Amino acid sequence: MTQYLDFEKPLAEIEGKAEELRALARTNEGADVSSEAEALDAKAAAMLTDLYKDLSPWRKCQVARHPERPHCKDYIEALFTEYTPLAGDRNFADDLSVMGGLARLDDRPVMVIGHEKGSDTKSRIERNFGMARPEGYRKAIRLMQMADKFGLPVVTLVDTPGAYPGKGAEERGQSEAIARSTEACLRLGVPLVSVIIGEGGSGGAVAFATASRVAMLQHSVYSVISPEGCASILWKDAEKMREAAEALRLTAQDLMKLGVIDRVIEEPNGGAHRAAKVTIASVGRAIGAMLDELSGMDRAQILQDRRTKFLKMGERGLAA
Repeated sequence: MTQYLDFEKPLAEIEGKAEELRALARTNEGADVSSEAEALDAKAAAMLTDLYKDLSPWRKCQVARHPERPHCKDYIEALFTEYTPLAGDRNFADDLSVMGGLARLDDRPVMVIGHEKGSDTKSRIERNFGMARPEGYRKAIRLMQMADKFGLPVVTLVDTPGAYPGKGAEERGQSEAIARSTEACLRLGVPLVSVIIGEGGSGGAVAFATASRVAMLQHSVYSVISPEGCASILWKDAEKMREAAEALRLTAQDLMKLGVIDRVIEEPNGGAHRAAKVTIASVGRAIGAMLDELSGMDRAQILQDRRTKFLKMGERGLAA
């Protein structure tokens, strides 16, 4: 059953009426409602296009957080073969909000790492809603260092509201773990490409996305803080999240203009959650293209390319 966002309520009513007509036809063989149902389908399709043709930043946040949006696990299962998960940080525990391991992408050996939010109540609790603890970032560092040692490109899939801010995480060195993960990204002598597949929240996302090439899905968001958190700080009112979302410049389109990301991956009409297979295939093609851009570079060139990218970040937006 489709879960509708607040701004999709009118669409939910039309699609619900169309389904009611079809249910009536199934229980009453003499009822011919096909023309009425098709008319409602056409109206719903037109409304869906209208709703998504110019989403506000706040609505993009809602779409990026949609519970049915494809998650890291979905991408790994669909795009990568011979996936061998690697676990633990060899220090404290295995953080299930971060998953990663050796795999092949179109027969190309890679190391894939990503945030996993979970898909139901049980898995969301196990995965801590995609909010990594220090051991999750240390696990990612270990996998990146392993990839660097064996000359494997690294692919990261970012989908987190931010690093976990709990007391235990802070006691175990959360800020240092995030900083060291970011440092590990910068020190990699192999290609590192990242895709923001949902939310890219604060340093918890930067620790995976300090990459040679960064792509974002069309309705994903990437920001230093959530709109609600920003509104609470600036206006002392979390209900001003819409204004905060506008000010944060967190959409893929804004970040492309600023030079923070390198490409925007188009989503199907209605968002990634309405056509997961199509979205996953598009992300796979984008990852392959970004790896191809970097494939001819040696270690020194990769490091210099990444350094230049970050030194120039924001110039495009300032010039505009």
